[in-house]
Amino acid sequence: MPAKTKRSGVKLQLDSLNNQVYKQIAKKHEPSRPVLKNCFRAFLSGGLICVIGQAIQEMFMAYFHMNAKEAASPTVAVMILLSVILTCFGVYDKLAQWCGAGTAVPVTGFANSMCSAAIEHRAEGIVLGVGANMFKLAGSVIVFGVVAAFIIGIVYIFLGHGGGHL
Repeated sequence: MPAKTKRSGVKLQLDSLNNQVYKQIAKKHEPSRPVLKNCFRAFLSGGLICVIGQAIQEMFMAYFHMNAKEAASPTVAVMILLSVILTCFGVYDKLAQWCGAGTAVPVTGFANSMCSAAIEHRAEGIVLGVGANMFKLAGSVIVFGVVAAFIIGIVYIFLGHGGGHL
């Protein structure tokens, strides 16, 4: 059915819009993105998350007399815990709106996405709601990690750097 546009008064046949014309119209009305500002915010916030993680690791090393390797696991656990707590209170999502990609630092971003899925689907039950939907994201990440590790292992074997260390 014909529709009148506000600007020119020209009638457009909506059914006759092809994909290319639609993309041109959509691109004309799309708001511009402040790329440099978004990059700066992501860099700043991602760096701050990493500095917090480093401070936590330094705390484990200073107060519990651990070396860097021993302090790594509890540091990751604390960062995951902080991310989940901030997600539960809705703080992490507000930070992500301002920070953008900076909050997707691997450990905290992954914990946030899993916790968000669990919170969103908790009304559907523990197994079919939380469990099924929480692991939709986790499954793809785990599969990608396993496949990538396998490929890297094969490359190391062919380069002569892997295997035979038992």
